[in-house]
Amino acid sequence: MTSSSTMLRLISLAAFCSMASMRVCDPMLVALSLEYRITTGDASAVIAAFAVAYGVLQLVYGPLGDRIGKVRVIIGATAACAVFSAVTALAQSFTLLVVARAAMGAAAAGIIPLSMAWIGDEVAYEQRQETLARLMVATVTGMMAGQWFGGLATETLGWRSALGALAVLFFAAAALLLRHARASGALRTQAVQGAAAFSLGSYLAGTMALLRMERVRWVLAVVAIEGALAFGTLAFVPARMVDGFGLSAAAAGGVMVLYGVGGLIYSVFARRWLAALGERGLAVTGATLIAVGLLSLAWAPVVGWAMLGCFMAGIGFYMLHNTLQVQATQMAPQARGAAVTMFACLLFLGQSTGVLIVAFSVDRGWLAPVFSVAALGVFVLGLMVSRRVQARGAAAVGA
Repeated sequence: MTSSSTMLRLISLAAFCSMASMRVCDPMLVALSLEYRITTGDASAVIAAFAVAYGVLQLVYGPLGDRIGKVRVIIGATAACAVFSAVTALAQSFTLLVVARAAMGAAAAGIIPLSMAWIGDEVAYEQRQETLARLMVATVTGMMAGQWFGGLATETLGWRSALGALAVLFFAAAALLLRHARASGALRTQAVQGAAAFSLGSYLAGTMALLRMERVRWVLAVVAIEGALAFGTLAFVPARMVDGFGLSAAAAGGVMVLYGVGGLIYSVFARRWLAALGERGLAVTGATLIAVGLLSLAWAPVVGWAMLGCFMAGIGFYMLHNTLQVQATQMAPQARGAAVTMFACLLFLGQSTGVLIVAFSVDRGWLAPVFSVAALGVFVLGLMVSRRVQARGAAAVGA
């Protein structure tokens, strides 16, 4: 096994933990509301805080990775996640839990984006799509594991045990990464030689130059709306399963695995579906599947239909989002790194906004109508995207 392949495996482990930590609290909302004597909507602050910090810090890690080395930053971010995950597991007040989750989001933001950037540096273009797909498997699997284990631990050992287990996994990943990076010399070679010193003024000027481009503004607006409608509602699917169908937290977390399975199926068949449907067809089909999935989750009379809806929404989200990712990589080729970083930032800021909106509705019994409105919004969004993309294109599979 080569040094690069070993590094990819260890980086993928860190990415797995990052996505698991992002979604681990989804099945815990009802349990958190009971322990801290708050509403389920208020408990969702642990998800929104993570998403806001994750989105904003995207803008910091890009320049930092270029200055001191991507592997160095990934190791530091992974170690910080271990510390903050331990703090969340021990939090005695809800305020401390939310603050620690925000700190976790801020740290986790430095793992997956810089892992993708590292692949771009180290892997030849001809093998890059396949390599990114392997990273995507790690991230989607992490999301599935986080949702499933979060529910299982909440039901059996208590929600704190899930966060404690994550702390151990993060620590192991950081230690293994540091050991391999030292042995392979990666810590000595990652920093960019001769890179210009970071200047806030030049960074802001470059950002404003991008925002003056109509295509950039359109893509960023669309992904923010997608984040609010698709990701924002996703956080409350376990609560819907518990309150609407009487499932346990463990079973609700298990249902959410179906969303990730949908993502894995898309990653396997993406090339064939792109050839058959084109980017326009992928956008419309993906949005339609999300809409049908959300409507099933909102109004299904039996849990089986809701489970099928969760699965369909998973496939649909990755169809639509992968199409938007391709647009993000091409919306400003002269500043691709900064543009993609802004894309990731707006996705998670949109998610946090969606979580806050749905949180307001869930405490008033409006979850099903809000899911229905989100379904309509996603469908319209898919139609809009389909009109702006190419009829045929090469969609890179990525997380």
